[in-house]
Amino acid sequence: MAQESYATLLKHFQTSYKLIVAEIGKVIIGQRDVLDQVLAAILARGHCLLVGVPGLAKTLLVSTLADIMTLSFKRIQFTPDLMPSDITGTNVIDETPQHRREFRFVRGPVFANIILADEINRTPPKTQAALLQAMQEREVSVGQETYALPNPFFVIATQNPIEQEGTYPLPEAQLDRFMLNIFVDYPSAREEELILSSTTTGQRAALNKILNDRQILNMQKLISAVPVSDYVIQYVAKLVRASRPKDPTAPKFVREMVDWGAGPRAGQALLMGAKAFAAMDGRFTVSIQDIRAVAIPVMRHRIACNFTAQASGMDSVSIIQKLIENIPEPEVPTYADQVPMPDLEGLEIEQEE
Repeated sequence: MAQESYATLLKHFQTSYKLIVAEIGKVIIGQRDVLDQVLAAILARGHCLLVGVPGLAKTLLVSTLADIMTLSFKRIQFTPDLMPSDITGTNVIDETPQHRREFRFVRGPVFANIILADEINRTPPKTQAALLQAMQEREVSVGQETYALPNPFFVIATQNPIEQEGTYPLPEAQLDRFMLNIFVDYPSAREEELILSSTTTGQRAALNKILNDRQILNMQKLISAVPVSDYVIQYVAKLVRASRPKDPTAPKFVREMVDWGAGPRAGQALLMGAKAFAAMDGRFTVSIQDIRAVAIPVMRHRIACNFTAQASGMDSVSIIQKLIENIPEPEVPTYADQVPMPDLEGLEIEQEE
């Protein structure tokens, strides 16, 4: 496709992105960084984990996002007594008109476009693992049958801090399926005043539908088509490999304070998240700054710190920040500004109404 067509697609993408932000802003005050990261995960075909204490509008953010999209939405409240079949569905015995008994599969709430896994760490690992196949393969196996999930499909989970009572840490395999681990912090003083004044009137803002499934799939295709130079790919590979204590390129503080580092899936998430950030900013290619912008939410749950780090007051976020400071950018060849044109096969240009 010509450069003009790509520019047109990017313009329509930005228009849709701004409309989404404006609609969500009718309900959610502040939390712009959180919103951008959630949208980046959705547009990059990823799942995200929202971590924060209760009362910070994590659930409200997801339900509001579902309200402005013409997609099926299901909320699953995770509790200690929730069973895996309560999520995926189960086979039940039905009697046919011929008076024969046969199994019939009753679909669970996971068969929706948007899944809100609310307080996912309040249920034991056995039930948490019910989402593993759905998140990775976008399908569910029950008995001898495998059922495809809708497209698009993404899981947005909320999690209370592990320090609170009645919570179960997510297994590493499950954590790695989340593209982004997003920390939701307290609002600023001014934002909190606005929250108090706008949420105690008994009125709720009317939201408009912005996107349907076809438009979201087109936006996801556009994100995948954003070109990335070898220069950026080399930086991502260096950053991820430096987080592994047994890698020869790992800095001394990583070898001393990290038990295990990020895998190749982290590099993929860094590139896809950076593509989304570049497109949301209206740029044609990914920069090193885009990689650094998503480094913490992508890698914070993929780096395991040891006791030495804890004794030194370090955590995975501190490790990532030091890595960003210590890992130099690759040398730029003279032709670095020549990046391949994106492959836009199958994309549609939607006309504004």
